[in-house]
Amino acid sequence: MSRSITIYNSLSREKETFKPIVEGRIGMYVCGPTVYNDVHLGNCRTFTSFDIIYRYLLYAGFKVRYVRNITDVGHLLDNGEDRMAKGARLEQLEPMEVSQKYTNGFHEMMKIFNNLSPSIEPRATGHIIEQIKMTEDILSRGFAYLKNGSVYFDTPKFIKEGYPYGQLSGRIVEELVAESRDNLKNQDEKNHPADFALWIKASEEHIMRWESPWSIGFPGWHLECSAMSTKYLGETFDIHGGGNDLKFPHHENEIAQSMGSCGHPPANYWLHTNMLLLNGKKMSKSDGNTISPQELFSGNSEHISKAYSPMAIKFFMLQAHYRSPLDITDEALQAAEKGYKRLMDAFNLVTNLNPDLPASGVRDQEILSIIDQSLMYMDDDFNVPNALASLFELATMINSFNDGHIKLNEIGLDVWRNMKNHFKVLISDVFGLQDEHSIEDGSTTNGLMNLIIDLRKDIRERKDWASADKIRDSLLALGIQLKDGKDGTSWKKN
Repeated sequence: MSRSITIYNSLSREKETFKPIVEGRIGMYVCGPTVYNDVHLGNCRTFTSFDIIYRYLLYAGFKVRYVRNITDVGHLLDNGEDRMAKGARLEQLEPMEVSQKYTNGFHEMMKIFNNLSPSIEPRATGHIIEQIKMTEDILSRGFAYLKNGSVYFDTPKFIKEGYPYGQLSGRIVEELVAESRDNLKNQDEKNHPADFALWIKASEEHIMRWESPWSIGFPGWHLECSAMSTKYLGETFDIHGGGNDLKFPHHENEIAQSMGSCGHPPANYWLHTNMLLLNGKKMSKSDGNTISPQELFSGNSEHISKAYSPMAIKFFMLQAHYRSPLDITDEALQAAEKGYKRLMDAFNLVTNLNPDLPASGVRDQEILSIIDQSLMYMDDDFNVPNALASLFELATMINSFNDGHIKLNEIGLDVWRNMKNHFKVLISDVFGLQDEHSIEDGSTTNGLMNLIIDLRKDIRERKDWASADKIRDSLLALGIQLKDGKDGTSWKKN
C-alpha cells in the first residue's frame, strides 16, 4: 500500500497531495548534466536530492521509472557556441570523446555520493530522430516557423491561442527579451525576441551536425528533454525535476514544446531544488568564490581548513530542505562531519546491541511515535532535515541504552527490531548514507568483530582480565574501540 505524500508543485506554487496518473506507478524525469566539463557541486546537490526523492518513492511502495538525461548536444553558450563543441576544441578531442570522458566522471561522482542510477539515462545525440519528429509536429500545428534553415517556436502565437507561457517561472512575455539563451548570433532571424530555437542550421565550422528536413544542423537545447521524456514516459507523466535555474527558459520552453506538439503539458508536478552558496554568496569562478567536489575531498581550497569525506559532505547536503538554499562554510561542514559520525555510531550500536532480557516495554510507545513522526516528515514534501532530527532523537535514546542510563529491558524486542530496521531504511535505503569505515568490507568486519567480542566475553567470564584487556588494547591500536556496557559490548572505528 503506497503512502500518502504531499509535494510542493512549482507550477501551482502550493503543496498538493500527490496522485499518480497510474495508481502505484510513477514516471519521473530529471534534467541531467551537460557533459562538457567536470560535474560541479551544485549538480551534486540537485542529483542527491532527487536520488533521495526516488529512493523514498520506492520505499513508499511505488514502482518508479526514473529517467535522467545526458545533454551532449545543443546547449549553447551566450556567444552561440555549443558547449560540447567548445569542450572538444579546448581539449582537442572529438565531441563524443568529451561526452564520454565527462559522462564517466559524472557517473563516478554519483557512485562516490552513493546515488542510485536512474532507470533510463538517454543521451540527446541518441534521440535526434525523435527531436526532428517533435519539431515537425510543432510546425504542423502552426506553433513554429522556418527561417534560413532554422526552426523557431512562435511564442506570441502560442500565447495568442490561449496557452499559458510563463506560468512556471512567473514571467510575462515582455520580460523575455534576449533571455532564452539560444544562438544569439541568429537573434535577427526570430520574429520575436521571446521565440526560441527548435532546430538550428549549422555554420560551416560547427562540428556537431545532423541532416534534417530543413537543414544540416542540430537541435535546440530545450527540445531534447521534451522528446526524450515523451518517448520514455508518455505525453503526460507524473514528476519533472531539476535545479531552480532551469525554470526559465528550459522548463518553460519544455512546457510550450509539449503543448505545441500534442496539446498536453508534459508533467503534473514540477519539483525544483534551490541553489548552493559558498560563504553566503553565489558561486562564481570569475570571483574565485567556488569549490569543487574534488577540492572538498582533498582539502585543497582556501575556503576550507581540512578535507571532508564524501559521506560527511552528503550529510551536510541533507541539512537543508531541497527547496531551500544551502550555504557551504567550513564551520557548517565541520558540524556536519560531527553529526554524521554521531548518527553512524548510533546506527552501529543499534545494529550490534541485541537485548535478550524480558522487556517491560515502557519506552515502546515513545519510540514508535518518533518513528511515525520521521516518516510523516518525509511524506510532507520530502522534509529530510526534520526526518533527520527524529533520527537524532532515537540516536540519543540508543546511546542512553548503551551507557546504561536507560535499561535495554525497557523496550520490547519487536519495537527494538522495528527501530533497528527504521534506522537502516532511512539512513541506508532512503538517505543513501554509508558507514565510511565499512563501505568496502562491512559485512566481513561486522562478522569478525562480533566473533572477537564473543570470544572476549568468554575470556572475561573466566576472569582472565589480562587477556581481555590485551584484546581491547590491541584493537584500540588498530583504531577500533570497544565499549563495555551493562547490556554487552559494542564497537566503533575511530
